[in-house]
Amino acid sequence: MRELRVIGLDVDGRHIICEGPDPADKFTLQVDDRLRAAVRGDRSLGQTLRDKEVKGVLRPRDIQARIRAGASVEQVAASSGMDVSKVERFAHPVLLERARAAELASAAHPVLADGPAVTTLQETITTALVARGLSPEATEWDAWRGEDGRWVVQMAWQAGLSDNVAHFRFSPGAHGGTVAALDDAASELIDPAFERPVLRPVAPVAQLELEEQPAPAQAPVEETPAPAPAAPAPAPRARRAKAKPAVPGWEDVLLGVRSSGER
Repeated sequence: MRELRVIGLDVDGRHIICEGPDPADKFTLQVDDRLRAAVRGDRSLGQTLRDKEVKGVLRPRDIQARIRAGASVEQVAASSGMDVSKVERFAHPVLLERARAAELASAAHPVLADGPAVTTLQETITTALVARGLSPEATEWDAWRGEDGRWVVQMAWQAGLSDNVAHFRFSPGAHGGTVAALDDAASELIDPAFERPVLRPVAPVAQLELEEQPAPAQAPVEETPAPAPAAPAPAPRARRAKAKPAVPGWEDVLLGVRSSGER
């Protein structure tokens, strides 16, 4: 690191002019609360969590603070540039703490309009999911510390292709503590008077009453007498042989008699 030397105050009164080892290198430093705190030796004034971070390095307490606030190991590693394995080493105890808080919250009693319910949050949600035709086994629980330091519990479930979440505020106490709904989804799950919307019924199709019509009378069928058996066709007559001219006998020729009998 190069050392800078203060030359003086800029004309605007809000910047300090500094120079490096080479007098030609001039720098300005803004005068703010953090600089004043540093001059006084007060290291905490004006510092935030981001100001404490150095790229690639996070203190264990900073890692655990982020995990406790709901961040995942992957999110902390990506934002800080640290290896996931290094973040996970410090995050593991806090992840166990979050899982334990979610488990305790599931055994707490939902706060209703007339006071805490007798049943636990787990029992109430199981009844609500079963009434909706969903499996209470396919749920995921998580918890983290909110900005006010109180536990926020999340229950996630899937209905069809949609992912749903409900959030509760967990307050540890006697008899398992209590949980209060933080959003509409949580309110619907613990509300004993909530009725699942039914599907709009389909209007019945009007049935047309058809009067029974008499069958049309059939036209009388005239009986056609059976045709008389056909007379047998006459047998073909034998063809008569053509008559041959008569040949006169010898006596006719000699006596001059014609074949017709005329003389």
